[in-house]
Amino acid sequence: MSIAEWIRRAPLVPLLCTALLMYCGANTIARADELLGSSGLLQKQLIWFLLAVPVLIGATLIPYRQLRTLSYGLFFLTILLLGVTYFMPVRNGARRWIPLVVMDFQPSELAKLTFIMALAHYLMYRRNYRRLTGLIVPFLITLVPMFLILRQPDLGTALLFLPVLFAMLFAAGARIRHLIAIIALGVATVPVLWLGMSSEQRSRITTVFTQSDGGTAPTGDGYHLHQSKQVHALGGAWGSRVNGTAIDDPDAYHLPAAREDFIFSLVGERWGLVGCAAVLGLYCLLYGSGLKIAAGTQEPFGRLLAVGIVTLLATQTIINAGMTVGLMPITGMTLPLASYGGSSLVSTCLAIGLLLNVGMRPGYEIAPEPFRFSR
Repeated sequence: MSIAEWIRRAPLVPLLCTALLMYCGANTIARADELLGSSGLLQKQLIWFLLAVPVLIGATLIPYRQLRTLSYGLFFLTILLLGVTYFMPVRNGARRWIPLVVMDFQPSELAKLTFIMALAHYLMYRRNYRRLTGLIVPFLITLVPMFLILRQPDLGTALLFLPVLFAMLFAAGARIRHLIAIIALGVATVPVLWLGMSSEQRSRITTVFTQSDGGTAPTGDGYHLHQSKQVHALGGAWGSRVNGTAIDDPDAYHLPAAREDFIFSLVGERWGLVGCAAVLGLYCLLYGSGLKIAAGTQEPFGRLLAVGIVTLLATQTIINAGMTVGLMPITGMTLPLASYGGSSLVSTCLAIGLLLNVGMRPGYEIAPEPFRFSR
Protein backbone atom coordinates (compact mmCIF):
# COMPACT_ATOMS: atom_id res chain seq x y z
CA MET A 1 0.00 0.00 0.00
CA SER A 2 1.47 3.35 -1.02
CA ILE A 3 1.62 6.33 1.33
CA ALA A 4 -0.97 8.21 -0.74
CA GLU A 5 -3.34 5.26 -0.67
CA TRP A 6 -2.82 4.82 3.09
CA ILE A 7 -3.69 8.47 3.71
CA ARG A 8 -6.74 8.22 1.45
CA ARG A 9 -8.10 5.09 3.13
CA ALA A 10 -7.23 5.80 6.77
CA PRO A 11 -10.19 6.99 8.91
CA LEU A 12 -9.22 10.53 9.88
CA VAL A 13 -11.44 11.06 12.93
CA PRO A 14 -9.93 8.32 15.13
CA LEU A 15 -6.43 9.30 13.96
CA LEU A 16 -7.01 12.93 14.95
CA CYS A 17 -8.52 11.96 18.32
CA THR A 18 -5.58 9.66 19.02
CA ALA A 19 -3.06 12.42 18.27
CA LEU A 20 -4.87 14.98 20.44
CA LEU A 21 -5.18 12.60 23.39
CA MET A 22 -1.48 11.73 23.20
CA TYR A 23 -0.65 15.46 23.15
CA CYS A 24 -2.94 16.00 26.15
CA GLY A 25 -1.14 13.24 28.03
CA ALA A 26 2.30 14.67 27.33
CA ASN A 27 1.18 18.16 28.34
CA THR A 28 -0.29 16.84 31.59
CA ILE A 29 2.87 14.88 32.42
CA ALA A 30 4.80 18.14 31.95
CA ARG A 31 2.38 19.82 34.37
CA ALA A 32 3.03 17.05 36.91
CA ASP A 33 6.76 17.82 36.66
CA GLU A 34 6.00 21.48 37.42
CA LEU A 35 3.97 20.62 40.52
CA LEU A 36 5.77 17.57 41.85
CA GLY A 37 9.32 18.00 40.59
CA SER A 38 11.10 16.79 37.51
CA SER A 39 10.89 13.03 36.97
CA GLY A 40 12.34 12.51 33.51
CA LEU A 41 9.16 10.61 32.57
CA LEU A 42 8.11 13.14 29.93
CA GLN A 43 11.25 12.46 27.92
CA LYS A 44 10.68 8.72 28.26
CA GLN A 45 7.06 9.12 27.19
CA LEU A 46 8.13 10.99 24.07
CA ILE A 47 10.40 8.06 23.24
CA TRP A 48 7.44 5.74 23.69
CA PHE A 49 5.49 7.96 21.29
CA LEU A 50 8.18 7.36 18.70
CA LEU A 51 7.77 3.62 19.19
CA ALA A 52 3.98 3.55 19.48
CA VAL A 53 3.20 5.50 16.30
CA PRO A 54 5.03 3.01 14.02
CA VAL A 55 3.21 0.19 15.84
CA LEU A 56 -0.12 1.88 15.08
CA ILE A 57 0.80 2.33 11.42
CA GLY A 58 2.24 -1.17 11.16
CA ALA A 59 -0.96 -2.67 12.55
CA THR A 60 -2.83 -1.22 9.56
CA LEU A 61 -0.54 -2.64 6.88
CA ILE A 62 -1.32 -6.38 7.09
CA PRO A 63 -4.96 -7.10 6.17
CA TYR A 64 -6.69 -8.01 9.40
CA ARG A 65 -8.26 -11.14 7.87
CA GLN A 66 -4.78 -12.68 7.74
CA LEU A 67 -4.50 -12.32 11.51
CA ARG A 68 -7.57 -14.47 12.03
CA THR A 69 -5.68 -17.75 11.56
CA LEU A 70 -3.10 -16.64 14.16
CA SER A 71 -5.61 -15.60 16.81
CA TYR A 72 -5.80 -18.86 18.79
CA GLY A 73 -2.03 -19.30 18.78
CA LEU A 74 -1.42 -15.73 19.93
CA PHE A 75 -4.01 -16.10 22.69
CA PHE A 76 -2.38 -19.31 23.93
CA LEU A 77 1.03 -17.62 23.86
CA THR A 78 -0.15 -14.73 26.02
CA ILE A 79 -1.72 -17.17 28.49
CA LEU A 80 1.71 -18.79 28.83
CA LEU A 81 3.30 -15.35 29.29
CA LEU A 82 0.79 -14.55 32.03
CA GLY A 83 1.93 -17.71 33.76
CA VAL A 84 5.58 -16.67 33.39
CA THR A 85 4.91 -13.50 35.40
CA TYR A 86 4.33 -15.60 38.51
CA PHE A 87 8.04 -16.46 38.45
CA MET A 88 9.18 -12.86 38.06
CA PRO A 89 10.41 -10.59 40.89
CA VAL A 90 7.78 -8.71 42.89
CA ARG A 91 7.45 -5.02 42.04
CA ASN A 92 5.20 -2.78 44.13
CA GLY A 93 3.54 -5.84 45.59
CA ALA A 94 2.68 -7.42 42.22
CA ARG A 95 4.07 -9.72 39.57
CA ARG A 96 2.87 -8.15 36.31
CA TRP A 97 6.05 -7.57 34.33
CA ILE A 98 8.65 -9.63 32.51
CA PRO A 99 11.99 -7.78 32.58
CA LEU A 100 13.58 -7.43 29.15
CA VAL A 101 16.84 -5.79 28.11
CA VAL A 102 15.40 -2.38 27.20
CA MET A 103 11.99 -2.43 28.90
CA ASP A 104 9.63 -4.28 31.22
CA PHE A 105 6.98 -6.15 29.25
CA GLN A 106 3.47 -6.43 30.73
CA PRO A 107 1.76 -9.48 29.16
CA SER A 108 -1.70 -8.50 30.41
CA GLU A 109 -1.73 -5.56 27.97
CA LEU A 110 -1.21 -7.92 25.04
CA ALA A 111 -3.56 -10.53 26.53
CA LYS A 112 -6.48 -8.10 26.25
CA LEU A 113 -6.01 -7.88 22.48
CA THR A 114 -5.34 -11.57 21.82
CA PHE A 115 -8.42 -12.41 23.89
CA ILE A 116 -10.53 -10.19 21.62
CA MET A 117 -9.03 -11.78 18.51
CA ALA A 118 -9.56 -15.34 19.77
CA LEU A 119 -13.14 -14.62 20.86
CA ALA A 120 -13.93 -12.93 17.54
CA HIS A 121 -12.56 -15.96 15.70
CA TYR A 122 -14.64 -18.34 17.80
CA LEU A 123 -17.88 -16.38 17.44
CA MET A 124 -17.66 -15.34 13.79
CA TYR A 125 -19.41 -18.29 12.12
CA ARG A 126 -20.94 -20.20 15.01
CA ARG A 127 -24.60 -20.36 15.88
CA ASN A 128 -24.29 -22.31 19.11
CA TYR A 129 -24.01 -19.13 21.20
CA ARG A 130 -27.66 -18.67 20.27
CA ARG A 131 -28.25 -21.43 22.84
CA LEU A 132 -27.55 -20.94 26.53
CA THR A 133 -25.17 -23.92 26.62
CA GLY A 134 -23.22 -22.39 23.75
CA LEU A 135 -22.15 -19.54 26.02
CA ILE A 136 -19.98 -21.84 28.14
CA VAL A 137 -16.94 -21.81 25.84
CA PRO A 138 -16.88 -17.99 25.38
CA PHE A 139 -17.26 -17.63 29.14
CA LEU A 140 -14.34 -20.01 29.77
CA ILE A 141 -12.19 -18.17 27.19
CA THR A 142 -12.86 -15.06 29.23
CA LEU A 143 -12.28 -16.49 32.70
CA VAL A 144 -8.84 -18.00 32.03
CA PRO A 145 -6.93 -14.73 31.42
CA MET A 146 -9.21 -12.90 33.82
CA PHE A 147 -8.25 -15.01 36.83
CA LEU A 148 -4.57 -15.20 35.87
CA ILE A 149 -4.45 -11.40 35.79
CA LEU A 150 -6.43 -11.07 39.01
CA ARG A 151 -3.88 -13.22 40.84
CA GLN A 152 -0.92 -11.04 39.75
CA PRO A 153 -2.74 -9.07 41.36
CA ASP A 154 -4.29 -6.63 38.85
CA LEU A 155 -7.94 -5.96 39.65
CA GLY A 156 -8.35 -3.16 37.11
CA THR A 157 -7.30 -5.15 34.06
CA ALA A 158 -9.30 -8.19 35.21
CA LEU A 159 -12.45 -6.05 35.34
CA LEU A 160 -12.21 -5.32 31.61
CA PHE A 161 -12.89 -8.82 30.30
CA LEU A 162 -16.57 -9.34 31.16
CA PRO A 163 -17.83 -6.11 29.49
CA VAL A 164 -15.89 -7.05 26.35
CA LEU A 165 -17.42 -10.54 26.37
CA PHE A 166 -20.93 -9.09 26.76
CA ALA A 167 -20.48 -6.55 23.93
CA MET A 168 -19.00 -9.08 21.51
CA LEU A 169 -21.78 -11.60 22.18
CA PHE A 170 -24.33 -8.87 21.57
CA ALA A 171 -22.66 -7.90 18.29
CA ALA A 172 -22.47 -11.56 17.24
CA GLY A 173 -26.21 -11.97 17.68
CA ALA A 174 -26.66 -13.68 21.05
CA ARG A 175 -30.20 -13.62 22.41
CA ILE A 176 -31.08 -10.96 24.94
CA ARG A 177 -32.21 -13.50 27.52
CA HIS A 178 -28.88 -15.28 27.16
CA LEU A 179 -27.02 -12.01 27.61
CA ILE A 180 -28.94 -11.55 30.83
CA ALA A 181 -27.67 -15.00 31.77
CA ILE A 182 -24.13 -13.77 31.10
CA ILE A 183 -24.74 -10.90 33.51
CA ALA A 184 -26.04 -13.40 36.07
CA LEU A 185 -22.93 -15.55 35.58
CA GLY A 186 -20.78 -12.47 36.03
CA VAL A 187 -22.57 -11.61 39.26
CA ALA A 188 -22.19 -15.23 40.38
CA THR A 189 -18.42 -14.95 40.00
CA VAL A 190 -18.25 -11.94 42.34
CA PRO A 191 -17.81 -14.05 45.51
CA VAL A 192 -15.05 -16.02 43.78
CA LEU A 193 -13.41 -12.78 42.65
CA TRP A 194 -13.70 -11.38 46.16
CA LEU A 195 -12.02 -14.44 47.66
CA GLY A 196 -9.28 -14.21 45.05
CA MET A 197 -8.54 -10.56 45.81
CA SER A 198 -5.72 -9.42 48.01
CA SER A 199 -6.49 -7.44 51.16
CA GLU A 200 -5.29 -4.29 49.37
CA GLN A 201 -7.74 -4.83 46.50
CA ARG A 202 -10.62 -5.35 48.92
CA SER A 203 -9.64 -2.18 50.77
CA ARG A 204 -9.77 -0.17 47.56
CA ILE A 205 -13.33 -1.35 46.92
CA THR A 206 -14.57 -0.64 50.43
CA THR A 207 -12.97 2.83 50.30
CA VAL A 208 -15.49 3.83 47.60
CA PHE A 209 -18.33 3.27 50.09
CA THR A 210 -16.62 4.88 53.09
CA GLN A 211 -15.19 8.01 51.46
CA SER A 212 -15.91 11.46 52.88
CA ASP A 213 -15.18 14.92 51.54
CA GLY A 214 -13.38 17.70 53.34
CA GLY A 215 -11.29 17.54 56.48
CA THR A 216 -7.80 16.16 56.78
CA ALA A 217 -6.54 13.54 54.39
CA PRO A 218 -7.15 9.99 55.65
CA THR A 219 -4.48 7.33 55.76
CA GLY A 220 -4.23 4.20 53.62
CA ASP A 221 -6.13 3.82 50.36
CA GLY A 222 -8.44 6.69 51.27
CA TYR A 223 -5.51 9.09 50.93
CA HIS A 224 -5.17 8.48 47.20
CA LEU A 225 -8.86 9.17 46.60
CA HIS A 226 -8.87 12.23 48.86
CA GLN A 227 -5.89 13.77 47.05
CA SER A 228 -7.29 12.90 43.64
CA LYS A 229 -10.56 14.72 44.29
CA GLN A 230 -8.72 17.64 45.86
CA VAL A 231 -6.44 18.09 42.83
CA HIS A 232 -9.52 17.94 40.60
CA ALA A 233 -11.21 20.65 42.68
CA LEU A 234 -8.18 22.94 42.62
CA GLY A 235 -8.61 23.30 38.86
CA GLY A 236 -12.07 24.83 39.16
CA ALA A 237 -13.98 25.47 35.97
CA TRP A 238 -11.10 26.57 33.72
CA GLY A 239 -7.99 25.16 35.37
CA SER A 240 -4.60 26.57 36.21
CA ARG A 241 -3.85 27.19 32.51
CA VAL A 242 -6.35 30.10 32.65
CA ASN A 243 -6.62 30.99 36.35
CA GLY A 244 -3.10 30.17 37.51
CA THR A 245 -2.13 27.83 40.35
CA ALA A 246 -4.87 27.94 42.99
CA ILE A 247 -2.68 27.71 46.11
CA ASP A 248 1.02 27.62 46.87
CA ASP A 249 0.99 24.65 49.25
CA PRO A 250 2.84 21.80 47.46
CA ASP A 251 1.29 19.22 49.80
CA ALA A 252 -2.13 20.02 48.37
CA TYR A 253 -0.95 18.78 44.97
CA HIS A 254 0.78 15.67 46.22
CA LEU A 255 -0.75 12.75 44.35
CA PRO A 256 0.82 9.29 44.09
CA ALA A 257 0.92 7.90 40.52
CA ALA A 258 -0.06 11.35 39.23
CA ARG A 259 1.48 10.67 35.82
CA GLU A 260 0.05 7.16 35.51
CA ASP A 261 -3.22 6.08 37.13
CA PHE A 262 -4.35 9.54 38.28
CA ILE A 263 -3.43 11.62 35.27
CA PHE A 264 -7.10 12.56 34.74
CA SER A 265 -6.97 14.42 38.08
CA LEU A 266 -4.15 16.56 36.70
CA VAL A 267 -6.18 17.14 33.53
CA GLY A 268 -8.80 18.65 35.84
CA GLU A 269 -6.18 20.76 37.61
CA ARG A 270 -4.63 21.99 34.38
CA TRP A 271 -7.75 22.62 32.26
CA GLY A 272 -10.55 22.50 34.80
CA LEU A 273 -14.02 21.09 34.35
CA VAL A 274 -14.16 22.38 30.79
CA GLY A 275 -10.94 20.58 29.92
CA CYS A 276 -12.15 17.32 31.48
CA ALA A 277 -15.33 17.55 29.40
CA ALA A 278 -13.29 18.20 26.26
CA VAL A 279 -11.01 15.22 26.90
CA LEU A 280 -13.98 12.95 27.55
CA GLY A 281 -15.55 14.33 24.38
CA LEU A 282 -12.46 13.26 22.41
CA TYR A 283 -12.77 9.77 23.84
CA CYS A 284 -16.46 9.67 22.90
CA LEU A 285 -15.63 10.79 19.38
CA LEU A 286 -12.89 8.16 19.11
CA TYR A 287 -15.11 5.34 20.31
CA GLY A 288 -18.10 6.55 18.32
CA SER A 289 -16.05 6.47 15.14
CA GLY A 290 -14.88 2.99 16.13
CA LEU A 291 -18.45 1.78 16.47
CA LYS A 292 -19.20 3.33 13.08
CA ILE A 293 -16.41 1.20 11.62
CA ALA A 294 -17.88 -1.87 13.32
CA ALA A 295 -21.39 -1.14 12.07
CA GLY A 296 -20.13 -0.55 8.56
CA THR A 297 -18.69 -4.01 7.97
CA GLN A 298 -20.65 -7.23 7.72
CA GLU A 299 -17.47 -9.35 7.70
CA PRO A 300 -17.90 -11.06 11.06
CA PHE A 301 -14.32 -11.22 12.30
CA GLY A 302 -13.68 -7.55 11.53
CA ARG A 303 -16.97 -6.46 13.03
CA LEU A 304 -16.39 -8.38 16.26
CA LEU A 305 -12.77 -7.26 16.44
CA ALA A 306 -13.81 -3.60 16.19
CA VAL A 307 -16.58 -3.99 18.78
CA GLY A 308 -14.20 -5.70 21.20
CA ILE A 309 -11.50 -3.04 20.86
CA VAL A 310 -13.94 -0.15 21.32
CA THR A 311 -15.51 -1.81 24.37
CA LEU A 312 -12.11 -2.54 25.89
CA LEU A 313 -10.81 1.02 25.56
CA ALA A 314 -14.12 2.65 26.51
CA THR A 315 -14.45 0.52 29.65
CA GLN A 316 -10.87 1.34 30.60
CA THR A 317 -11.58 5.05 30.15
CA ILE A 318 -14.75 4.90 32.26
CA ILE A 319 -13.06 3.01 35.09
CA ASN A 320 -10.00 5.26 35.15
CA ALA A 321 -11.93 8.52 35.02
CA GLY A 322 -14.49 7.21 37.51
CA MET A 323 -11.93 6.18 40.10
CA THR A 324 -10.36 9.66 40.19
CA VAL A 325 -13.64 11.17 41.41
CA GLY A 326 -14.68 8.35 43.72
CA LEU A 327 -17.22 6.62 41.49
CA MET A 328 -15.14 3.47 40.93
CA PRO A 329 -12.59 1.53 43.00
CA ILE A 330 -8.99 2.66 42.67
CA THR A 331 -7.13 0.33 40.33
CA GLY A 332 -3.77 0.27 38.62
CA MET A 333 -5.43 1.08 35.32
CA THR A 334 -4.08 3.73 32.99
CA LEU A 335 -6.04 6.26 30.96
CA PRO A 336 -5.68 5.17 27.30
CA LEU A 337 -3.19 7.25 25.29
CA ALA A 338 -2.77 9.82 28.09
CA SER A 339 -1.14 8.07 31.05
CA TYR A 340 2.58 7.48 31.24
CA GLY A 341 3.58 3.90 30.47
CA GLY A 342 5.23 2.14 27.57
CA SER A 343 3.32 -1.16 27.56
CA SER A 344 -0.01 0.61 27.90
CA LEU A 345 0.69 3.18 25.18
CA VAL A 346 2.07 0.68 22.68
CA SER A 347 -0.75 -1.83 23.24
CA THR A 348 -3.38 0.92 22.93
CA CYS A 349 -1.86 2.15 19.67
CA LEU A 350 -1.76 -1.47 18.46
CA ALA A 351 -5.47 -1.79 19.26
CA ILE A 352 -6.32 1.46 17.47
CA GLY A 353 -4.20 0.34 14.52
CA LEU A 354 -6.23 -2.87 14.27
CA LEU A 355 -9.42 -0.82 14.47
CA LEU A 356 -8.22 1.38 11.61
CA ASN A 357 -7.23 -1.77 9.75
CA VAL A 358 -10.87 -2.89 9.74
CA GLY A 359 -12.02 0.53 8.58
CA MET A 360 -9.47 0.70 5.76
CA ARG A 361 -10.46 -2.61 4.18
CA PRO A 362 -14.22 -2.58 3.75
CA GLY A 363 -14.31 -4.19 0.29
CA TYR A 364 -17.53 -5.74 -0.87
CA GLU A 365 -18.49 -6.67 2.70
CA ILE A 366 -19.49 -3.14 3.66
CA ALA A 367 -23.26 -2.71 3.64
CA PRO A 368 -25.87 -0.92 5.79
CA GLU A 369 -27.54 -4.24 6.65
CA PRO A 370 -28.58 -5.18 10.19
CA PHE A 371 -26.97 -8.02 12.07
CA ARG A 372 -27.97 -11.49 10.90
CA PHE A 373 -30.03 -12.56 13.87
CA SER A 374 -33.05 -10.95 15.45
CA ARG A 375 -33.23 -10.76 19.19
